[in-house]
Amino acid sequence: MNPRPGQAAIAAKGWWRAHRFLLARRTVQFGILGLFALGPLAGVWIIQGNLSASMTLDVLPLADVFLVVQSLFAGHMPALTAVIGAAIIAVFYFLVGGRAYCAWVCPVNIVTDGAGWLRRRLNLSPGAHFKRATRFWLLGAALAVAALTGVAAWELVNPVSMLHRGLLFGFGLAWTVVAAVFLFDLLIARRGWCGHLCPMGAFYSLIGTKSPLRVRAVNRAQCDDCMDCYGVCPEPQVITPVLKGAARGAGPVILSPQCTNCGRCIDVCTQDVFAFSTRYSNVAETSS
Repeated sequence: MNPRPGQAAIAAKGWWRAHRFLLARRTVQFGILGLFALGPLAGVWIIQGNLSASMTLDVLPLADVFLVVQSLFAGHMPALTAVIGAAIIAVFYFLVGGRAYCAWVCPVNIVTDGAGWLRRRLNLSPGAHFKRATRFWLLGAALAVAALTGVAAWELVNPVSMLHRGLLFGFGLAWTVVAAVFLFDLLIARRGWCGHLCPMGAFYSLIGTKSPLRVRAVNRAQCDDCMDCYGVCPEPQVITPVLKGAARGAGPVILSPQCTNCGRCIDVCTQDVFAFSTRYSNVAETSS
């Protein structure tokens, strides 16, 4: 596999087109952080709160669905605004794909993408292997601990919450957690945290199981097996069925809820194999 995937796309399409969805994601991620930071830093309170629970323009409540579910398991009925906010978020991520949260909103994604970039630059070996089902076991464990202790204990060590609060209000212990995630992905396991362990990613993938927005291999017959899409994809196992399954009658749409809809496969493909589409366009065609 190419240690620097995307170079051919830069040569063929230009730097901007080869990075358009990556740039869009970073714009969204830093834009969200900026909106949250305006309050404590500049006194402009467009959004009050953090990624766990917030109020936009004193009108729109938003809440992390996973946190609300943990609270329910812990035996605590969240406030009505939190329930409404969680419902809004759940509907949104059902429509766009639950793990779009991981690629487009979660600040830890910036950390793990940085570790992945450095790992490729250093050409480090794949490292330890964790079953992807591990994150679902951790999801179950987080909910079980909440039920047994009456506390949403996962939030005490959740890297997403700690990083976001740290960026807004100062780090402290959060530095240690963020550094641990970075080093884990860099030295121990490729895409180890987001791809194999994070229970939030597991939870949001459940929300997006039937989401309409999907990536489709619209021109899969043109695939030249360069493998660059595999090199940049945080969940490369989702690509194989749509590229290699035509002869077996598999459709061209990535239906796996583990796909983060990050768009990097679209960016780096010189043959323009991939594009955003819907799950309803999954019409099977045998390759010629």
